Amino acid sequence: MSQSPPLSDPAVSGPASQPHGFALRVVGAAAFAHLLNDLIQATLPAIFPMLKAGFDLSFGQIGGIALVYQITASLLQPWIGLYTDRHPMPYLLPAGMAVTFVGIGTLAVAHSYAMLLASAAIVGVGSATFHPEASRVARMGSGGRFGTAQSTFQVGGNTGSAIGPLLAAAIVIPHGQSAIAWFMLVAALAVCVLLGLTRWTVRHGQARLTHLAGGHGAGLPRGKVVQAIAVVSVLMFAKFVYIASFTNYFTFYLIERFGLGVQQSQVYLFLFLGAIALGTFAGGPVGDRIGRKAVIWISFLGVAPFALALPHVGLAATAVLAVVIGLVMSSAFAALVVYAQEAVPGRVGMVSGVMFGLMFGIGGLGAAALGQLADARGIVWVYHVTAYLPLLGLATALLPLTKGRRI
Repeated sequence: MSQSPPLSDPAVSGPASQPHGFALRVVGAAAFAHLLNDLIQATLPAIFPMLKAGFDLSFGQIGGIALVYQITASLLQPWIGLYTDRHPMPYLLPAGMAVTFVGIGTLAVAHSYAMLLASAAIVGVGSATFHPEASRVARMGSGGRFGTAQSTFQVGGNTGSAIGPLLAAAIVIPHGQSAIAWFMLVAALAVCVLLGLTRWTVRHGQARLTHLAGGHGAGLPRGKVVQAIAVVSVLMFAKFVYIASFTNYFTFYLIERFGLGVQQSQVYLFLFLGAIALGTFAGGPVGDRIGRKAVIWISFLGVAPFALALPHVGLAATAVLAVVIGLVMSSAFAALVVYAQEAVPGRVGMVSGVMFGLMFGIGGLGAAALGQLADARGIVWVYHVTAYLPLLGLATALLPLTKGRRI
């Protein structure tokens, strides 16, 4: 088997597999950078209980922090992706991570609610520059195995999201807000990895994109694209509002319902986020084999009975159901992203930006709304309501078929 040119940076160097085959080192480096990026992003909700106590915040104000971060990321991502589709800016990746570096430092020294919001916005800008461009690099290295590349890339982020709360519990919770500054080291490492990926992209990325463009298919007609976007938006709403209830409020739910401490509750959150990472990794390769639509069906309707049971069981069963829910529901994201990329071929950056933007935007709006509901009715009541969200997966029946593709 012939080898593709090695990457120029030691952090991502080594042979891929074929000149235009699946470039494991490239996709792996993109996934590792995603791990580092999302580890940092996960620190913010993981320290919400500490910030709530230290700044005397309400659930609504906590939701406001999540909203500012995620809305900042969601509004910028599609525009960044659209612009870089037409005007490639490979060095935007490490530059965006440098912005995240600044945001972490600001968060570590914030002394007011306004500064917390500003820190969240800065970190959101860094995230907005990362996701569409890094997703494009992962697709460059896919060799046509788009689902596998996307899920590998995404599982890096999910793994980082799972590790983040554990590091926050071990580093930040015991030592206070200033300890957040240690995560600047993570951002610095990510900048180094992204510089290596950027050098590879400058040298080899265009050749790979040209090769992949020959087989991207015809996509969907305009009317069907509108239908597909509408259905995908409904599915993303169901998925990410439900997941937002876990990532932002699961610790509060466990503390209130079962009387756990903050550090104990972080372990249960880690189990859920770890399950999301595993499910995401499985979803892409399975989608390459059985089709995107089948994976989406399984992801939503398969999780529905477990979601409905969760608010009615004890602590041990809650942990088991959270793991099952994370495994099953997370399998859909890679399938949704690749489906959208196939529906609108040639616009990888824009589509990736829209998908990740929807993820952050819906998650942010959902977190803010759930925070208001928790203030008004209680966090346990919120989990009784969100249990019905996976049933919106019935909208999958309305997804149009992409031409020439088995979805």
